[in-house]
Formats: sequence, structure tokens, C-alpha cells
Amino acid sequence: MAERTGEAHMQLHLDIGVCDLDAAVADAQRLGARLADFQPQDDVRVLLDPAGHPFCLYVDAD
Repeated sequence: MAERTGEAHMQLHLDIGVCDLDAAVADAQRLGARLADFQPQDDVRVLLDPAGHPFCLYVDAD
């Protein structure tokens, strides 16, 4: 099926809790992720997978 321009696509958003944010970001980058330009909070990092899909790593205080 051909993709239509302007058609909305369903996406799943992942929020992943981590203990060490810097280490988790480094691991994600080694696996091909890159930091997004906009970072909304100090304890959250928005990353993009190799295809450009966003996901978040956050400090899980529990």
C-alpha cells in the first residue's frame, strides 16, 4: 500500500526508567541513538532511534 503525504501515523512512545541517566544515554548512543535537539527536563533525555523515532530515558527514583 502506498503511503499518502500528510497522512497521520500511529506511533508508540517509550519512557524508560533508568538509575544512571548518563550511562543509559551513552549505552543508547553506542547502539545508534542520538540526542534530540530539545531536552525538556534535567532528569529526562529525549533520544531518537536510528530511524528518527523519539523515546525518553528518565531517572527512576524508586
